[in-house]
Amino acid sequence: MLKPISVAQKILWGLTAVALVAFAAAVVWEVREGGFKEKLLEGLKVYRAVPDFTLVERSGRKMTLADLRGKVWVAQFFYSECRDICPLIVPQMGLLHLEYKTDPEFRSDIRFVSITVDPERDTPQVLAKFAERFSADSELWLFLTGTKEAIYRLAQEGFGVGIGEQENPPDVKEKTGEKKELFHSGRLILVDQKGRIRGYYSGLQADAVVRLRRDLKKLLQSKEGVS
Repeated sequence: MLKPISVAQKILWGLTAVALVAFAAAVVWEVREGGFKEKLLEGLKVYRAVPDFTLVERSGRKMTLADLRGKVWVAQFFYSECRDICPLIVPQMGLLHLEYKTDPEFRSDIRFVSITVDPERDTPQVLAKFAERFSADSELWLFLTGTKEAIYRLAQEGFGVGIGEQENPPDVKEKTGEKKELFHSGRLILVDQKGRIRGYYSGLQADAVVRLRRDLKKLLQSKEGVS
């Protein structure tokens, strides 16, 4: 004769069934979520990891790679006295920054980082005044300076972009008073939450900036590297 099932056994079996259902649901969610992220980030390759750095923000505080962990960020190189491509590429960063300045969903997840290639002249005070031209949000849009060695190494070895200086011809020296001309990349560089470069985009081409906007939103929506 079968023994009647006790109340304790019924409760135990019920809890086990609930746990199994919850586990199955979690597995399904993980698979779907993983598939969603994979599809969302399709076409966004990983180029390289940004190495650690120590620079100084216009506010005077030190900035390292750790301060940007967990954020999606866009980097660019420029200098305040630039009369060549900077008047075109810095405003592009400004427009991107304005798009997220009042965005309640993603504002805390994104940063814009402009790094000077002329640290001898671009002190934190100079960068602070330069940032005012664009009404740059002090939390959202960062302007960094530091030693020439650290900046050149970060640009060339970290981001893999061109940067340098060359002697001006005599007539240019006489006209401008500048012995050397600085040159740097005009690219906007997309970095994910894990500090990995996910895209390079010309700040001089409208279609490239459109692609940057699209890829930027993809990374923000994916929450890549957050969990």
